[in-house]
Amino acid sequence: MSERPTPTRGMAASIRRLRTARPSERREWLFALALLTPACLMLAVFVAYPFGRGIWLSFSDTLIGREGAFVGLSNFVKLWQDSIFQRTTQNTFIYTAVATLLKLALGMAVALMLNMLVGFKRLLRASMLLPWIIPTVLSTLAWKWMFDPTFSIVNWVLYSIGFINVRVDWLGGPVVAMWSVILVNVWRGMPFFAITLLAGLQTISPEIQDAAAIDGANAWQRFWRVTWPLLMPVTMVVMLFSVIQTFADFQLVYILTGGGPVNSTHLFATYAYQIGVQTGKLGEGAATSLAMFPFLFLVVVFQLWYVRRGEAR
Repeated sequence: MSERPTPTRGMAASIRRLRTARPSERREWLFALALLTPACLMLAVFVAYPFGRGIWLSFSDTLIGREGAFVGLSNFVKLWQDSIFQRTTQNTFIYTAVATLLKLALGMAVALMLNMLVGFKRLLRASMLLPWIIPTVLSTLAWKWMFDPTFSIVNWVLYSIGFINVRVDWLGGPVVAMWSVILVNVWRGMPFFAITLLAGLQTISPEIQDAAAIDGANAWQRFWRVTWPLLMPVTMVVMLFSVIQTFADFQLVYILTGGGPVNSTHLFATYAYQIGVQTGKLGEGAATSLAMFPFLFLVVVFQLWYVRRGEAR
C-alpha cells in the first residue's frame, strides 16, 4: 500500500523539481511566483495581520491609547455573563437564518421567472442588480426615511389602502425593528441570489426537463426532482457567501437602528463596535467580534464538505 504524501514531502519534491528543471521551466515558475507575490502580500497585510492582531487584543485588556496586558479568557468569560451579549447572539442567529432563507426563496422564484422570460431579459437582469450595487449607506438611509414615523411613505401607503389606522414606528419597537432590518437585508441581498441561481439554471440542459415532462412529471416534480438537485452546488456556494455577509453585517443595522431599541437589533459587529470604539475597550470589542468566528468556521467547513461530497457522487 502506497504511503500518502504529506505537505512537507510535497514541498520538498517541488524544490527538487525546481532545481533540476530546465531554464525555461524555471523562468515560468519564477514568473508565476512574481505574479502571486502582490496578492500574497495584500492578504498578509490586510487579512492575516488584522486577524492575528484581533486575536491578541481579545486576550488582553487593551484600551484606546493604552497597550494592554494578557488577561487570558477574562474577556470571553465577561461576555458570557453579559445579558446584552446573550441577546446579541440570539439576534444574530435569528437575523441570519430568517434573512438567508427569505433571500433564497425569493431569489429562486425570481430566477425561475427570469429563466422563463423570452423578451427584455437583459434589461430585467440589469435592473435586478440595482439594489445590490447601490452603496449600502445610501440605500439604507433611503430606507430609514421610508420607515420614519412622521414622513414614512410606507405608513402613507398602508393608511391609504386602509391597512393601518395609526402611524407605525417601524424602527421604534423591538420586534418590528428586527423585522424591518431583515426586510432591508432581504431587499439588498435577494438580487445576488437571483442572478447567481439564474446562471445555474441556464447550465441545466432543457432536454433533461423535457425528458422528465415526457415521463409524466408535473412542474413541481420537475423542480424538486430535477432542477433543485442540479442547482444544489450553486445554492450551497451562494448561501455560504450570504451567511458570512449577513452574520457579520454592520452598516445596515448601524445606520437603521444603531442596535436599538433596547439592544433588540444588536448584532456581533454592531455590539463589538459599541464596546471597542464607542467605549474604548478594544480588548472586549475584539473578543465580541471574534465570538462569531467559530460559527462561521463550522459553516464554511460543513458547506465545503457538502459540496465536495456532491461532486464526488
